[in-house]
Amino acid sequence: MPVVRVLVIEDDDAIRSVLERGLRAEGFEVDTCGDGAEGLWKALDGGYAAIVLDLLLPGTNGYAVCSRLRGEGDTTPILVLTAKSGEYDQIDLLDSGADDFLTKPASIAVIAARLRVLVRRNASMASNVVLRGELRYDMGTRECAIAGERRALTSREDQVLRRLLLANGACVTRQELMDDVWGPDAGIDASNLDIHLRRLRDKLAPVVVENVRGLGYRIEGR
Repeated sequence: MPVVRVLVIEDDDAIRSVLERGLRAEGFEVDTCGDGAEGLWKALDGGYAAIVLDLLLPGTNGYAVCSRLRGEGDTTPILVLTAKSGEYDQIDLLDSGADDFLTKPASIAVIAARLRVLVRRNASMASNVVLRGELRYDMGTRECAIAGERRALTSREDQVLRRLLLANGACVTRQELMDDVWGPDAGIDASNLDIHLRRLRDKLAPVVVENVRGLGYRIEGR
């Protein structure tokens, strides 16, 4: 397989270090973080072929991370590492959006093998393409095209566009955009969002990012 990029979300420093070194030795490119909130934002930023997720994380736990990613339309395969092995625990994991799980302790070889299966399975599925008039956006590859012409977006522009498309024609408020793209504790000024929206509008023209007074923003299918 070609080199693939995975995200490891694990709060235990020693286990995280072992996972990082071991998966790199298995041929993966690895990013890591130590808590659920940071992991969630990294995962939503995208670009990962799979996610290795600890279940018992401080703050935002593994269940919440899975649910939030699936709620946002993110289909990145998730492999959960858990100390829980009961039948109902397994059902809860799968219901929350996990694709597979392993009970700790699990060997690096087994983790790597499960990841390769998940990555192959995901790659074989049809890409998640969203069409809005002349706009074509691939949720998997993050490629954006207008009337067949590819448009290059910055990371923030891409995140704003994804959030609007995931709303499926409904309005997204300014606060929701700022919270979902930058994080609820980022404390950014609203003018920052305006700058990215203006640039995004220029790149998407003639597709319209509509400002619905009092409600927010949306992209319709016309």
